[in-house]
Amino acid sequence: MHVRSFQLGDTSSVTTLLQDVLSETCYEETMEAFARQLSWDTELVLIAQEESQIVGMIIGTIDNNNGYYYRIAVATEYQRKGIGKALIEAMKQRFLHRNVNKIMVTVDVHNEMVLPVYESAGYNTSDFSRAAHRLSIVKKVSV
Repeated sequence: MHVRSFQLGDTSSVTTLLQDVLSETCYEETMEAFARQLSWDTELVLIAQEESQIVGMIIGTIDNNNGYYYRIAVATEYQRKGIGKALIEAMKQRFLHRNVNKIMVTVDVHNEMVLPVYESAGYNTSDFSRAAHRLSIVKKVSV
């Protein structure tokens, strides 16, 4: 398994992965944030690849000089094989390279069930952001 930066040619495979593992509402919200993050900083969207197949992805963002894990998705048949932890660690390295003040896990109704993955990667409840503050990548843009 190899973790790398997102490439434009990954779009179709990532879209299919997200449709397969996320609820419809979560998928719609994630796709908006995904597009916004890609327009700002493609280096904070990482892909896990097994041979030529995309088996996982993580979206991170930096907001107010804090690094945030926004969404993680791993193909069902590849879950519980360390792919989520590898994606979290790779994103952590990107955040550290950017000298963020703090690294947080964004918590919403869609990712409560994956918090144990972050905990097993060394994060605890003080690292979980449940604040009313919405990240720039998920804010509704005023017209």
